[in-house]
Amino acid sequence: MSRTQKVVLVLILSTLILGGLNMWQSSGEDEYEKNGSTEKVDPNDDRDNSKPTEEEAEMNAYEQENYVPIQEYTGEGFTLRDANPKTGEIAEENREEVEKAVEDFFLDDYKTEVKVHNIVSAIDGVSVFVESIGEPHFYAFAIVPIDVRNEVVKTDAVWSQEGQVESAIRSGLYVMAYEKEFARLDEFLEEIEAEYPVVGMNIEVAENVKGNGYRTPYYFPKTSFKPMYEKYLEEPEITREEIKSFLDDEGFIPSKMSRITIRFYTEDSSVEPNEKLYDEIYNKLKDIEGIPGGRYTLILNDNYINRKSAIGEKENSINKTSPDKMEKK
Repeated sequence: MSRTQKVVLVLILSTLILGGLNMWQSSGEDEYEKNGSTEKVDPNDDRDNSKPTEEEAEMNAYEQENYVPIQEYTGEGFTLRDANPKTGEIAEENREEVEKAVEDFFLDDYKTEVKVHNIVSAIDGVSVFVESIGEPHFYAFAIVPIDVRNEVVKTDAVWSQEGQVESAIRSGLYVMAYEKEFARLDEFLEEIEAEYPVVGMNIEVAENVKGNGYRTPYYFPKTSFKPMYEKYLEEPEITREEIKSFLDDEGFIPSKMSRITIRFYTEDSSVEPNEKLYDEIYNKLKDIEGIPGGRYTLILNDNYINRKSAIGEKENSINKTSPDKMEKK
């Protein structure tokens, strides 16, 4: 199946994912669900199949317009479904006001200093993507409502999706507590990129459109252990040693309460993911020691990413893991 035909499947998935403010970056961003399809050929169909159908021609145009090599992508072109471009225009005209409102929101509600990287139009407001300053390190976003008719930015009504920022902070605390192990994971994945024809994403993607926690070019961790977030709100100046000691005392078990998703893309835009390459990386990941405890998922995509959705997973992506299959103690 050609990449052009596969895009049909991607459009269906993208339609479900890009649900504006209330659907942005749902758990589908963190867990890849493989989709497949079969095609039946009618032996009595006498159409000239050597020529692209009208649908294929339209899809090819969509592909050329919206798919870019992962090495070139920094988040430019990212679009929320049903977004009103006017909200972005109004926000940009009042950017200083918007940034201050969001910075104050994170400081007041989450005891965290942040800096703004990007503002993206939504249905009735804007999503503002931020990065924390210092530790715990994470990326997140907040939503600023905008009255388009009166061109008013509602800086007193900034909000975030339930649990989104809390989850982002937990991921940063998890990395703080296991600094040595995550440093080993970083080193290992850099070695993989140097040895095999694969690449990660540009970190600007995390800064501009992936506001869902700690991230590197290769992976993002998640943990469901809520007490660490509550401890952080009580002691926002908590150190690495203190958060690690707290987790040990509270019975935190990384292999049962955390997951780490690793994504690679083929380096060459003309090469599709293949099982031999995937299996070699998978086996090395399975055998490596000294990396963080958790349940691991490894995904290998082709070289292209949808610039509108910031999603690289497609029908040809390879993912033989599930959180239950590769567990590191």
